[in-house]
Formats: sequence, structure tokens, C-alpha cells
Amino acid sequence: MNTQQFRQSAKKKWLDYYVENRVWIARLQVWVNCDGQRRPSSSFILATLAALEPQLNQLLPLIVDLSSNPDRIIAALDLNFNPDEHLKAVSKPSPKALENGSVEQKTANDALKFLPAASSYETDLPTSQVSHLISKIDESCEGGRSGRSQPTKAQPQKL
Repeated sequence: MNTQQFRQSAKKKWLDYYVENRVWIARLQVWVNCDGQRRPSSSFILATLAALEPQLNQLLPLIVDLSSNPDRIIAALDLNFNPDEHLKAVSKPSPKALENGSVEQKTANDALKFLPAASSYETDLPTSQVSHLISKIDESCEGGRSGRSQPTKAQPQKL
């Protein structure tokens, strides 16, 4: 298999996996912006592909020797794209195909439904406030002994 075929195979397997698992992948906090593209992190994509593409497992030691930067590896595999936007673009027929009548028009009910972008789930709090809020929630935990008297430690006697 030549490199272009390998890239196409990896891309197809990644997109198929993404479509099947979009619901939980979209909710994971593994999304990054890399070169203007919002996508899952390089490490997440590589780990997924290592499980899906047997040839990648054979090639990864060589690839990592050449570059240990996961973002560069993803770019070399032509996987530096937003999977949701890519799927939308692929699902839209070209105007020429529509003119020829070779593609059926889709109704609004047939359209793919995508999850909202992660920004709608994110808060606008600065990182320090988020960290403080998480600490406050964590500190409010009373544990399993709340409502019961706490044992006291005996103080050592001075001689």
C-alpha cells in the first residue's frame, strides 16, 4: 500500500469511528485548536488509529523516530481537520451533480444532526476562578460520617 492509500484508509477509519462514537467524543475534553482546526487531540486520534489500523502499529515506531510531535504526525497523515465540518462538506453534493440529477435532494428531516460546538458548553470563567470553584465544591464534601460525632485524638501527656 502506498502512502496516499494509507492516508485515505486511515482517514476513512478515523471518520467511521468518529461517526459511530461522536456522542461521547464530543463531550470529552480532548478537543484542541491546531493550525486553525478544531479537532480531537493528536494523541487521541493516534491512539484510536493504532487500534483501528494494523499497519499503523507497524509504522508508529519508525514515525515516532522521525518525529515525536503528535501534531506533526497527524498533519502528515492528513488528519488535521475538524471531523464535523469535514463530514458536513462530504455530505453536501456538488452543484454540478445536482444539475445532472445524479444526486437526490435531501429534505430537512434527512439532514445529519451534529452536536453543538464545544464553546456552547464552556464557561466564560477565568481558569483561576474555575479552579477555585472546583476546590470549593470539593471542600464542601462532608464524607460518610456527616451528622455523627467525630472521634477526638488523645493528647499526649507531658512529663
